[in-house]
Amino acid sequence: MEASAAPTHRQPIEKTVTLKDGQAVTIRRMRPDDVERSYAFFCALPSEDRVYLRTDVTRRDLVERRTTELDRERTERVVVVSGDEIVGDGALEIQGHGWGDNVAEVRLLVARPWQRLGLGTVIARELFHLASRRRVDRVVARLMRPQVGAHRILRRLGFNEEFLIPEHVRDQDGTWQDLIIMRC
Repeated sequence: MEASAAPTHRQPIEKTVTLKDGQAVTIRRMRPDDVERSYAFFCALPSEDRVYLRTDVTRRDLVERRTTELDRERTERVVVVSGDEIVGDGALEIQGHGWGDNVAEVRLLVARPWQRLGLGTVIARELFHLASRRRVDRVVARLMRPQVGAHRILRRLGFNEEFLIPEHVRDQDGTWQDLIIMRC
């Protein structure tokens, strides 16, 4: 009798999910060949959505590095595709060594036309599943106060606001914003 291998966090993910409006999309791990799709996704975001991102995602070199230099030991990246177009993006980043070994941060972003269809929740649930496979004990999310949609999704998923640090981070326009740290 052969023993089956224990599941690992590196198993492929590819799931078809039906959204609230009946559209079917696929959620899967990001691949190195997603550079052009990922760049198109980020560039198509309205500037008012991009302003709260950590990096300037209209810089192709940053998107390429993010897509091709995947550190699968520390980061899980998922995308949601409709046809050949990325419509949602998510990341689970393991915080670090020592104290942060079992803590991860989640980030997610949904294209405007795909918002309010349950796609953010789909991405968040997949990231939670990946966190569970990696035996992560705590999941945190950091966001700026104006990101009310993300705040709502995270609350619905069981996150609580733990800290608010006034005017702690700058958005892409250079404006100081309050940083909210939520934990689940």
